Amino acid sequence: MGGPKYQGLGGGSPAEQQPFRKVSVLPLVFLIFYEVSGGPFGVEDSVQAAGPFLALLGFLLFPLIWSVPEALITAEMGTMFPENGGYVVWVSSALGPFWGFQQGWMKWLSGVIDNALYPVLFLDYLKSSIPAVAGGGAARSISVLALTAALTYLNYRGLTIVGGVAVFLGVFSILPFAVMGLLSIPRLEPSRWLAPPPDLRSGVDWNLYLNTLFWNLNYWDSISTLAGEVQEPKRTLPRALFFALILVVLAYFFPLLAGTGAVPLDRELWTDGYFSEVAKIIGGAWLAWWVQAAAALSNMGMFVAEMSSDSFQLLGMAERGMLPEFFARRSPYGAPLVGILFSASGVALLSWLSFQEIIAAENFLYCFGMIMEFVAFVKLRVEQPAASRPYKVPLGTTGCVLMLLPPTVLICVVLALSSLKVMVVSLAAVFFGFLLHPFLKLAERRRWATFSSSSDLPALDGAPPREHDDIADDDEEALVTAH
Repeated sequence: MGGPKYQGLGGGSPAEQQPFRKVSVLPLVFLIFYEVSGGPFGVEDSVQAAGPFLALLGFLLFPLIWSVPEALITAEMGTMFPENGGYVVWVSSALGPFWGFQQGWMKWLSGVIDNALYPVLFLDYLKSSIPAVAGGGAARSISVLALTAALTYLNYRGLTIVGGVAVFLGVFSILPFAVMGLLSIPRLEPSRWLAPPPDLRSGVDWNLYLNTLFWNLNYWDSISTLAGEVQEPKRTLPRALFFALILVVLAYFFPLLAGTGAVPLDRELWTDGYFSEVAKIIGGAWLAWWVQAAAALSNMGMFVAEMSSDSFQLLGMAERGMLPEFFARRSPYGAPLVGILFSASGVALLSWLSFQEIIAAENFLYCFGMIMEFVAFVKLRVEQPAASRPYKVPLGTTGCVLMLLPPTVLICVVLALSSLKVMVVSLAAVFFGFLLHPFLKLAERRRWATFSSSSDLPALDGAPPREHDDIADDDEEALVTAH
């Protein structure tokens, strides 16, 4: 297969290594689709946790509470800072390089944890056809590692290839649910949708319900980490986010509507992978096989999209001097070579976790990162109102704060419902980031590694230049010395 070639493998400025082709609107829509969703695979647990009524209601209301505000912030900030690194750049510009690094650490780790889920889901959808991969033995472990290696190689071939594959996989993954929806019409019983929800105290697993909604409707900001690879990002990014938002909501709601309305309810059966059984009941074995194939390919799409986002984030951080310069090294096809290898290693190490543990852990870390994004967004609105914003959320500062109140409350609820195990592990990871940044600054001073000289934050258009925070660097070196 061919792909866009870069002029070099690293060591030059970003301008010297631009690809011949950048990502346009259609591939960007499907890259966002896969970074956020990938289709209804994985939403089955919401029915098990809360029943059909609350599951359907959640996938209508949750996008308004969470997805729309996050997508709007991504559109404004992504066009304000159209460069690789995305939210790391936003937080650095608003809160300083230390907190920008913490943002990058938590969101990268959250993304890697999230990516560890897709090989698990892939095998879960094949367990009825290939029982050997359903257990926890050597066959399953080898399958996870082989799949991770194959998809990592696809990322190595470059973002243009990944974007084209995302379009193909997206269409293929959505089609069987469109067919299932049509075939379900004669079997639909609306009373199944409107049945009284279970007792809200004892009959709803709120932790599983909210984590499932949250996991399936977040990560809208992930596309910002590769904004430097987008064709005319100041115009393309907002349009792609708008179309992707519509696509994601429809891809969740209508399959749930068909599945819960056409099949008698047994909440215990609604777990990850159950849509293939629903398809078999509605259309027969051929439709079940199609759904299984769509699920497998969808998980591949989510994996490569997430890995692209994670690896370009590391590349953007290296270009700003937050990570050693070798993280900016690219493959001959323009992909972040070292970033891909680091992300793939993290996925392989975390693939032993269960579905629920993966969701809870990545949601916990993701919440911390989103709080900093909200703070950075509002602070830049207040402190740099004259800065160029090619797309601007059509609300004043007060309106933006009010828009962010519901998702902030939701973040607090998700954090409060986390298990002790998830909380301890996640907080330990956060604390490690507090030590890692000053250690890297010390490594830069002692010349243990080469860092880019572009770590000073550039001024925004219409905003005063920002000075490098030498005092913060001195404090960081003292912290490393103390430890």
